[in-house]
Amino acid sequence: MGVCDGLRHSAAALRTGSRPSIACVLLAALATTLACSATASAGVYRAFSDPQPVTISGYSGSAMEPFISRDGQYLLFNTSNVAPSIPSLQYATRVNAQTFEYQGEILGEAVNEAGVLSGTPTMDDEGNLYFVSPRSYGQTLSTIYSGRFSGGTVTGVHLVPGVSGGLPGTVDFDVEVSADGDTLYVSVGQFEADGAGPMKASLELFDKVGASFVPDPHSAKLLHKIDNHGELDYAASISSNGLELFFTRASPALGQPPAIYRSARSSTSRPFGHVQRVAAITGFDEAPSIGADGTTLYYHALVGDQFEIYSVTRP
Repeated sequence: MGVCDGLRHSAAALRTGSRPSIACVLLAALATTLACSATASAGVYRAFSDPQPVTISGYSGSAMEPFISRDGQYLLFNTSNVAPSIPSLQYATRVNAQTFEYQGEILGEAVNEAGVLSGTPTMDDEGNLYFVSPRSYGQTLSTIYSGRFSGGTVTGVHLVPGVSGGLPGTVDFDVEVSADGDTLYVSVGQFEADGAGPMKASLELFDKVGASFVPDPHSAKLLHKIDNHGELDYAASISSNGLELFFTRASPALGQPPAIYRSARSSTSRPFGHVQRVAAITGFDEAPSIGADGTTLYYHALVGDQFEIYSVTRP
């Protein structure tokens, strides 16, 4: 089965509520099958340079969807999404900016459930971890979970209230939380009934209200320059000050792999501005994660038949 055929198969199975196929859609479809997509033309951002592999000592498998904790001490990631693998959440501790020591699976009840995908980790300043899992999608149409991370263990895992695709075939497949914990940047995919897709993928903002999140009424305006009709925009990373947004973009109309883009704004109340491709990152690259000091950008890259975490730096 070809790469694009695999995506169509997964999207078709999603309509039947098949749990393994939903898992495939959530990550495999958008991390493995976007080889049949492409990057669109945009400006170029040249401040980053020197792509380097990140060493995870003691770990040799695929490492995807990196997230650097706000204090820089933890690298969170998920394992391979290439079938028959099922992604699970992992962590490593910092040695230096390019080297981390593998510690194993993130522990805790209901974090990594057997046979069910858990992926795309992100965390705020207070240690509130968010991740995606399709474990209850058939009943709730929701996929985003949260719990409290401390020393590699997560407690109090629960479905995040107020965030849902709303309709069968609409899937929240990636999540990023702001440093202050007040905003979620959710990647929303639309999968067509005929099995083709994702035909659309865009970012949407949700604001924290009490213990729940609600759609940000200004989301469309704030992300107007980023959510580009006809392209797939997903896998966001927001800087600690909320002024830079990095994300992945692909275009189904062309035949090139996905790439990483940047957009900036002058204040957190302003819309994000002109979109620029990060010039130093080339090849099949996704899932950016900007370090707290803004000098190092992490991402995963397809190297041969395996995904590896890389970084680029700027002054």
